[in-house]
Amino acid sequence: MKIAVNTRLLMPGKLDGIGWFTFETLRRIVVDHPEHTFYFIFDRKYSDDVIFADNVVPIVLSPPTRHPFIWYFWLEWRIPSLLKSIKADMFLSTDGFISLRSKIPSCAVIHDINFVHRPKDLPFFSRVYYRYFYKRFARKATRLATVSEYSRRDIINTYDIDEDKIDLVYNGASKTFHPVKKERIEEIREQHSSGAPYFVFVGSIHPRKNIRNLLKAFELFKQDYKSSFKLVIVGKKFFLTKAMEEELQKMTFCDDVIFTGRLSSKDLNDVMAAACALTFVPFFEGFGIPLVEAMNCEIPILASNVTSLPEIAGDAAIYTVPDSPGNIRDGMIRLMKEEGLREDLIEKGRERRKLYSWDNTARELWKTIEHVLENNA
Repeated sequence: MKIAVNTRLLMPGKLDGIGWFTFETLRRIVVDHPEHTFYFIFDRKYSDDVIFADNVVPIVLSPPTRHPFIWYFWLEWRIPSLLKSIKADMFLSTDGFISLRSKIPSCAVIHDINFVHRPKDLPFFSRVYYRYFYKRFARKATRLATVSEYSRRDIINTYDIDEDKIDLVYNGASKTFHPVKKERIEEIREQHSSGAPYFVFVGSIHPRKNIRNLLKAFELFKQDYKSSFKLVIVGKKFFLTKAMEEELQKMTFCDDVIFTGRLSSKDLNDVMAAACALTFVPFFEGFGIPLVEAMNCEIPILASNVTSLPEIAGDAAIYTVPDSPGNIRDGMIRLMKEEGLREDLIEKGRERRKLYSWDNTARELWKTIEHVLENNA
């Protein structure tokens, strides 16, 4: 069979949550299924590092999809023509984007629909595009997959999708994430936080990630818990960061907030494993890969009590109200003061992390792909 794949987000060095899902699942699937040919469709020059096997045929289909108007042109005009020319048996899209004009059977992975619930987090044209087209993508796709039961129910209820049409395919976390020894922790802290203990946040710097309230909570924590503690924020800037920057400028302890930007996998593991805790308090999350990365690094977790996060972290985290900086602060203080809490969360994380691996993700996604192939043979 010929399986065409939307790989426009498969850009090493620039991978985010969807990019990692694409990378980790495809590199397993194409190797495990040499009987099929996979056409990887890029929108710009690609890296040979993502051509995972001999049964992968890379195709560059311009123009680069940098704007909603180009998304539309690429999906509704360029993709249908290509699928027809290569005689594809199906189209797989790991970012949820499919072509409404193409008659080829399709499988779309919709990670979440945060833009329905928080539209103002996105620039105007992106917001309009997502809200108009994703409902149509979900209904047009032959089959869907998503990464949490929360997202699955949200998509079913919001878009009126038959629940038998959408599969649950949990994310995983890279095997590169692991705990480090005490001596190494001291070295990492010396390198990244001038030797001070710190909380860590990992994710794109985006309004949905609630950085502003995290900064407010850290300010309150520093006022109440006199120490050299720092807050390390790992991730690239995304949309609408002005409010966050204004909050930072108002802080008394702004010098104790460290922005690292995007880190390599090795450096990210080091920074995560040397943290006192992960403070991950977004307003909305379809899964939350940093939760599993923290479990693998054996550090405790403070997470929001909303959307998918309690489902994913289970009893391996303590929870907070994302709208309340004071409540987030209280969680930080609990992690530092409550006897036995950190050790209990770490132990529960060791058990919880067994649920999430990219091997499992790839196997479950393949079942969804196979369902499309078998029902359209």
